[in-house]
Amino acid sequence: MKIEIFTIFPDMVSQWLGASLIGKAWRAGVLDIAVHDLRAGAQDPHRSVDDAPFGGGAGMVLAPGPVFAAVEAARPVRPLYLLGPAGRRFDQAMARELALSRGFSLLCGRYEGVDERVGEHLVDGEVSIGDYVLAGGEAAAVVIAEAVARLVPGVMGNQASAQEESFAGGLLEYPQYTRPAVFRGWAVPDVLVSGDHGRVARWRRAAAIARTMQRRPDLVAARGGLSPEDKALLAEFGFDQLS
Repeated sequence: MKIEIFTIFPDMVSQWLGASLIGKAWRAGVLDIAVHDLRAGAQDPHRSVDDAPFGGGAGMVLAPGPVFAAVEAARPVRPLYLLGPAGRRFDQAMARELALSRGFSLLCGRYEGVDERVGEHLVDGEVSIGDYVLAGGEAAAVVIAEAVARLVPGVMGNQASAQEESFAGGLLEYPQYTRPAVFRGWAVPDVLVSGDHGRVARWRRAAAIARTMQRRPDLVAARGGLSPEDKALLAEFGFDQLS
């Protein structure tokens, strides 16, 4: 898996991705991550990458010259996505899709925007991580890189973790507990200390459905509602009042 990121703040992105499991996998060669400085494509002594917008207006715009030059010099793995508000909404399904590919690249916007010719003639698409405004695309790039990288075999110590967490199968993850079994009078569910692994697995499934119904009913609706099996499982563990 190769991930390439273009930004005017390469140190910021490299330091974040160089930490934790992602950094460990990067250093081990499981991930091939390259962070490119967009200022490498600048032609002036000040390494300028922005300019005033035609027609006037507040702020500056990321200019096409340095961006095209930096990308063309690096010849990154494709697809190359511009990070911006008009793109496809990034979600777990897209993360899985990208994790199955040979790699992808991300272009971080900055200032008031990016020259439209970059979107029209250089990148392969646009991706958004949500309907809010950031100072630049670096945080979004880190979010996407981490979400995808952790799905790549060999990155996580226990790959089964990625198969059971939130949004796997369209559900939130079941509640998690650890020692002590009773904390300040609050006990973990009896089933989790029963030693019956089959019953534990059924409870976790029921609890995941119940939690999703309570907190993200839109996800349940997207799955077509509750199946008869789901309803039976909820009833088995006393969650049926939610259905």
